[in-house]
Amino acid sequence: MLHLPENLKKYRLLKNLTQEDVAEYLGITAQSVSKWERGESYPDITFLPALANIFETSVDLLIGMDTIRSEETRYNIHKKAVAYQRCGDYNSAEQTYRDALLIYPNKPGMILGLASTLALKGNTNEAIELMERGLPLSSNEKQKATMRAALCFLYLKAGREDSANRLASELPHTRESREVIQPLIQQGLSDMEIEENIKTIILGDGKGIW
Repeated sequence: MLHLPENLKKYRLLKNLTQEDVAEYLGITAQSVSKWERGESYPDITFLPALANIFETSVDLLIGMDTIRSEETRYNIHKKAVAYQRCGDYNSAEQTYRDALLIYPNKPGMILGLASTLALKGNTNEAIELMERGLPLSSNEKQKATMRAALCFLYLKAGREDSANRLASELPHTRESREVIQPLIQQGLSDMEIEENIKTIILGDGKGIW
């Protein structure tokens, strides 16, 4: 029922119906319909076929099964790709994300997932380009913090120390914090040390960021 409130409102508006129209059809009060749309209560399950009929849709779409299945599919893609990353099979991880982006071209998780894989492979410039594209789209704060920290080291690897320092200075007080990363950037790390930091940030503690 997670997506039901927003879908009730969406489908009602698509049909140009008022809450009063829906209430009259079901023989209930408009206040009840209003509470459903705000997520304060849920309709009895026996109302779902009638609601689907009013909106000329299916019960599955009304309760958001399409969204739920899509989210589960994306989660499984990330799980598969991260498993490849962790065993060092970056080519398979890259292909997994490139295939997924054909289906989900604007999903920040997929964009940043491919970026992280390319960063691990050493494809620095494309990884930077994808992170710069994906970060503004993401609303996952943990994901963003991790990717921004990795991007600092990618900038450094690409010889863009000013960009690395500027981004590091904007990092929050988290595990990937400015207090940790700025001093590392200013140390003049070797390529091997930069790559190790990127790997540590992206692969992290095994809990994942997707």
